[in-house]
Amino acid sequence: MPPEDHRENPASNRSEWSAVPRLWPFLWAWPARVLLAMALLFAAKLANVGLPLLLKQIVDTLDTDDLSLVALPVSLLLAYGGLRLMSTLFGELRDLAFGRVTEHAMREVALKVFNHLHALDLNFHLERRTGGLSRDIERGLNGINFLMRFMLFNILPTLLEIALVAGILFVGYGWSYAAITVVAVVGYIGFSIFATEWRTRFVREANKLDSRANTRAVDSLLNYETVKYFNNERYEAENYDSALANWEQALGKSRISAASLNSGQALIISVAATTMLMMAAQDVIDGSMTLGDLVLINAYILQLFMPLGFLGFVYREIKRSLADISRMFNLLDAEPRITDPKNAPQLSVADAAIRFNNVHFGYHHDRPILQGVDIDIQAGQTVAIVGASGAGKSTIARLLFRFYDINSGSIEIDGQNIRDVSWLSLRQHIGVVPQDTVLFNDTLEYNLRYGRPDANDAELQQVIQMAHLSDFVQRLPDGLNTVVGERGLKLSGGEKQRVAIARALLKNPEILIFDEATSSLDSDSEKAVLAAIQEVAANRTTLVIAHRLSTIIEADQIIVLEAGKVVETGNHKALLQQAGRYSQLWQLQQSEA
Repeated sequence: MPPEDHRENPASNRSEWSAVPRLWPFLWAWPARVLLAMALLFAAKLANVGLPLLLKQIVDTLDTDDLSLVALPVSLLLAYGGLRLMSTLFGELRDLAFGRVTEHAMREVALKVFNHLHALDLNFHLERRTGGLSRDIERGLNGINFLMRFMLFNILPTLLEIALVAGILFVGYGWSYAAITVVAVVGYIGFSIFATEWRTRFVREANKLDSRANTRAVDSLLNYETVKYFNNERYEAENYDSALANWEQALGKSRISAASLNSGQALIISVAATTMLMMAAQDVIDGSMTLGDLVLINAYILQLFMPLGFLGFVYREIKRSLADISRMFNLLDAEPRITDPKNAPQLSVADAAIRFNNVHFGYHHDRPILQGVDIDIQAGQTVAIVGASGAGKSTIARLLFRFYDINSGSIEIDGQNIRDVSWLSLRQHIGVVPQDTVLFNDTLEYNLRYGRPDANDAELQQVIQMAHLSDFVQRLPDGLNTVVGERGLKLSGGEKQRVAIARALLKNPEILIFDEATSSLDSDSEKAVLAAIQEVAANRTTLVIAHRLSTIIEADQIIVLEAGKVVETGNHKALLQQAGRYSQLWQLQQSEA
């Protein structure tokens, strides 16, 4: 088995705030919309700050002992209503202008992560858990949505509003009111940052345990049949419940820390608001302020501290969103081990001759798999590789497809070193029928067309016939529209293998690899699949990885591997005459049969 991937991830030690500049290129794809949204945001805040000023004028106009002498301040009331409408209207227009920017950024980030994951090597995907990986991407995209909505349109506008209110209070009522406002805001923000950093570890722990529980559930459901075979429903439920219990404990700690944070924030707001109202009330009694001034200060207190109270929640959620976004961006920082040299040319295949020249390879540096392997496959030949389990048979197929790079030596196709050409062009010329065929949970036609989605109906029918699938398709009530189920579970082993053969044929490659394609089949299915293999291997260079020697007796050349070395080469008849390792394996399998 390949080793676990312990490569260092440079993003894992970065501050979560480093995710913000990485988002900027995605946002700046729509510069006009961004600038328009910022202008509307500023206009909405100006309208919002102007409301208490108009309210003061209205109250002062009406503040007289003889109301019969007071004319209704219609213009002020209309202006107040207009400002309130503009404050809301500008906010809605801002959301409309910026909504497209956020949605486009989410789409671009999701596509970039998706493409990058497909570009990563096999080791990464063998190590990662699908459930946790999908959860990281989901939370990261939700984090982008939240960050764009609330950081740009809540925290920044609130800070702008605080600056405007502090300026108005300083100019109109002296430094004391402005000082209380600034001290309260700075104290609130400082306490929020300190306390939020303290509780972030609880949030991270809860997220980690949430991913672990989700991974446990996904793995169990993907292995539904295995669970049933061993009557382990209770065992799986207990494991899942144990993971959920740990997650529940972490959520409890997170909830207690949130209560402490909220209580501290409420105390700061209450002290500041009460102090300012007491000062304003005393100034009204002393005659240095009008009743309208008291209303204005009270309106600013409500207008300022209500969103500030919400600011604490938003900051905490922004920190959480940044952590989720950073975790998603960490995926982008994972470096693929299989890369192309600079300006790598396309692989040009004329004859499809393959040469393994003194190849050494090991998944671990201290455990070699292949040791000086030399294999020469002529154009159009069918070559079988046999040997005991662990001899390195499937490893040869993986190296040819360049799932891994060799430690030393070279692998050539038509004289071209596969490490010197584009790996994408290399894989375009190779079709693979794996031992364990995994199908998409879609229709039979979708899975067949996956070999070449743009193939026409005639080409599809041709490969169906070549893979001996015609009778099977005709027996299905829904024909090619039959849904094959998760991982193709609705099809038998032989049916899946023939689908895999047809899919590989539709790709129309010059090189075919059959990696123990019949090892798990019954005799009848094996005969059908073998007939299909022999037919489609004609005029193609074919590499057959085989365990059952009876399936490769017609091969042009048989290569016997032993402990990562080629010990015998020849056709079936010649190898039997040598009375060597192949002959021993043949006699052993015949006696078992």
